[in-house]
Amino acid sequence: MPELALPEPVQIALVLSLIGLVFVGFAREKLPADVIALLAMSALLLFGVLSVDETLSVFSNAAPITIGAMFVLSAALERTGVIGVAGNAIVRMSKRWGPLAAVAALMATVIGLSAFMNNTPIVVILIPVAIRLSQSVGTVPSKLLIPLSFASIFGGMTTLIGTSTNLLVDGVAQERELAAFGMFEMSGAALCLALAGTVYMVLAGRWLLPERDSLAALLPSSSSRRFVAQLLIPVDSVLVGKTIKETGFSPEKGFTVIDVMRENRSRRHQLSTLTLQGGDRLVIRSPVSEMLSLREAGDVNIGSGSGSAHAIEPVQATETRTMEGVVGPESRLIGRPIIGAGLVRLYGVYAIAIHRRGANIGTGENIRFDTGDTVLVEGPPAGLRQMFDDGMLSNLTETTERPMRRDKAPIAAGAVVLVMLLAALGVMPIAGLALIAAASVIALGCIDHQEAYKAIQWDILMLIFGMLALGQALETSGAGEFLVSGIASPLGHLPPIVTLAAVYLITSALTEFVSNNATAILMTPIAIGLAATLGADARPFVVAVMFAASASFATPIGYQTNTLVYTAGGYKFTDFTKIGLPLNLLFFAVSMLVIPAFWPLG
Repeated sequence: MPELALPEPVQIALVLSLIGLVFVGFAREKLPADVIALLAMSALLLFGVLSVDETLSVFSNAAPITIGAMFVLSAALERTGVIGVAGNAIVRMSKRWGPLAAVAALMATVIGLSAFMNNTPIVVILIPVAIRLSQSVGTVPSKLLIPLSFASIFGGMTTLIGTSTNLLVDGVAQERELAAFGMFEMSGAALCLALAGTVYMVLAGRWLLPERDSLAALLPSSSSRRFVAQLLIPVDSVLVGKTIKETGFSPEKGFTVIDVMRENRSRRHQLSTLTLQGGDRLVIRSPVSEMLSLREAGDVNIGSGSGSAHAIEPVQATETRTMEGVVGPESRLIGRPIIGAGLVRLYGVYAIAIHRRGANIGTGENIRFDTGDTVLVEGPPAGLRQMFDDGMLSNLTETTERPMRRDKAPIAAGAVVLVMLLAALGVMPIAGLALIAAASVIALGCIDHQEAYKAIQWDILMLIFGMLALGQALETSGAGEFLVSGIASPLGHLPPIVTLAAVYLITSALTEFVSNNATAILMTPIAIGLAATLGADARPFVVAVMFAASASFATPIGYQTNTLVYTAGGYKFTDFTKIGLPLNLLFFAVSMLVIPAFWPLG
């Protein structure tokens, strides 16, 4: 079938409409961001804006390949215990510190780590460390978790490999014949921003960061001893045909029915209307020691009706713990329904409360787990430990002691150092070095091949490929030139610094509501075009996009690490705006000073 050849004005209108639809789709979150981006790519291909060869060419871009390799290297650092050692060192020394010193030390450590590896695993691992640190210095976790997330963003900006945004901007700029960025080219300016941001968080955070309780703290008696018993309903039990309410297992007597297992399937969502049958297993929770008597006899008169013997037969009784976890970006729970996710079957663990974006969303049949959900779970200690070890949830209550390959830590750290050093010396492009290093840490046992594949966040890579296609369509259709002329027209008679400020502010506004990677891909060619129109050097304009696309502080949805700490810290949406909007303005002001200083506009 011959490819369509739409007139240029129609192509421009189509591309701009697609960009608008993509941004709306990102904001509404009805579909995953990567699916939206790939649908946009498909539309460009379908309507002939991009040819098949042009569409496939985006998959040869070096930036996403480098990002995938860096995911593997970051996982190797995590698996060999590098991050945990740094975090635990902070906690051990915290007894001599006050809250302000603790915030500064935590942020400095995270900035240093994030300069060399993907910031998402850093935040996932250090959330429980920050919670422990808050307890050590006599404050609440909400005073430390936003600084933890923001510091990971600060650190990522300081090197070329520190964040996927820097790599993407560099890749898109190189495609438009701009010289490649050096490994540490942005470090001086970015460290100025990081220093300003850290001072602001330490001083202003004392008043602007809220005091919020965690999900576990909001649960009454969450720390008291609890027992869970499984009780079999015999076929001749007097409880057959009764509802849960009619059994007599009532909160007034110290019992709560949390599930009914029928044919090895949970009927938790039907508890209010379910009629018991022979062979059902009741799962009952009680904080009272009398629960242990259910292990000894099944003829206890629990029901409100007849005193017939053997109304129930005990199966098992187990002491349980209540713990808090967060759904990380690599969890197998993402997208799975809460009822039927396998937590009960595999670990004997129940999700008893879930918070998403500051609200309790319940545990109904139609609710599905999502990245960043904070989940209050209850179960036997062994089951909870195995669940956390399997990566279903990341433990927020305490740091999880996984068996680390600590003897391989020098290899993992050395691989990252060599990538940075050899790239800085120009021995080989960073994409090739990252691929060699990723293969080496797998071959040398820092991480096995299954862990490596799991570490790669494929949804982010697919989002990047889809947005690269949209960025290419901006150029080939003439839509990019149309946007550049529209922006440059009112700014053409003003100093270049004003246009630089406009590029920064537009990028900063977009990245608060849509993916930072998507924003960077779309804004980089526009920034280069504006610089060409003004006759200015494109490099400072590209750096403005690089910094502004990462500096997402005013909302919890603009950057993945913000989403992870959102519910873990019990924050409200407005908490991020209150502390983050002034920080956005501070970064803008400092950027307008340091970018022209390091990259002259002339």
